[in-house]
Amino acid sequence: MTEEKPETIKDTEKVDSLPGEKGVMDTVVAKTPFPPSTGDIVEGVVIAKEGTAAYIDLGIFGVGIIYGREYLNARDIIKKTQIGDSIAAKVVDAENEGGYVELSLREAKQAAFWNEAEAAIKTKTPYELVVRDANKGGLMLEWKGLTGFLPASQLKPEHYPRVEDGDKDKIALELKKLIGEKLEVSVIAADAEENKLIFSEKPASSPEREKIVSKYEVGDVVEGEVTGGVDFGIFVKIEEGLEGLIHISEIDWALVENPKELYPQGTKVQAKIIEIKDDKISLSIKALKENPWKKVEEKYKKGDTVQGVVIKFNRYGALISIEEGVAGLIHVSEFENSSDKLQEALELGKTYDFEITLFEPNEQKMTLVLAKK
Repeated sequence: MTEEKPETIKDTEKVDSLPGEKGVMDTVVAKTPFPPSTGDIVEGVVIAKEGTAAYIDLGIFGVGIIYGREYLNARDIIKKTQIGDSIAAKVVDAENEGGYVELSLREAKQAAFWNEAEAAIKTKTPYELVVRDANKGGLMLEWKGLTGFLPASQLKPEHYPRVEDGDKDKIALELKKLIGEKLEVSVIAADAEENKLIFSEKPASSPEREKIVSKYEVGDVVEGEVTGGVDFGIFVKIEEGLEGLIHISEIDWALVENPKELYPQGTKVQAKIIEIKDDKISLSIKALKENPWKKVEEKYKKGDTVQGVVIKFNRYGALISIEEGVAGLIHVSEFENSSDKLQEALELGKTYDFEITLFEPNEQKMTLVLAKK
């Protein structure tokens, strides 16, 4: 279905006087001294609703619009909104073709949830949530429309699956028995960018846990067993009552697509402690390996032509492997901002010649363009 972009605001639902508009907009201006950019949360007053579009007065920054798919995604909220109401929304386009600031209520709501999740970590707020699903590594819970993960190691003793031979299938069957049950849990990790929400059924802190954690320091090398994996990393049991997380970015210098396949449950690993915060331990496997960017520091420079293999497409462009653990990005803007054209020009697994346009080994950054033939 093609979205029609409204061209004008009709007079039928305009208002000449907006209750409290001056005070609201003064607050917005005070909080937003610069024009809003994509990703910013802004506040404004609803000045018109027309068809599948709502118009928001953003004061000195012009008029915002919620339309098309974004309108449909938030139609229940917009339906309850009246002309003159103040609302918060997320900027998805600072200036679209019609000159409006394009907004999203759904994304603003999601941002608010993630902010609430981060606050819940600090306050150690308990929540009673229903178990929606289970796998070999733990339980899936839903909180305010977001799906979170409760690792088996974070279950209370009475809920922990007791399987003598450690059979993964038997563990999964035991965990599935908890589907539909209500558990009192707290948020222990939240990352909007990684879409990561982790819960624990264990008390947020205890003298016993603090005593265990106090034995370790940042920089220590520990050995442990993988207790479960998720899309963003793996959990490692360091000792009874203590588990650490190895984020996907800390598993290897090379691109890791599936942590669970690379390190199945039960795998013994050695890792370095890179952070201890609020009794939570973050680990790194790649910290024990030589940084490949150091080896190529003197090897490449801006303007060099190099060969690389296309290893992944993402929303920014394509990742190109130059050497083991060293990858550069060719941006989608090199292909008229069209991912289709990018994938027509580059094929996964194929080798091409590229020119380096930016090389910052200390920051592990390299940008590329296709070399001219």
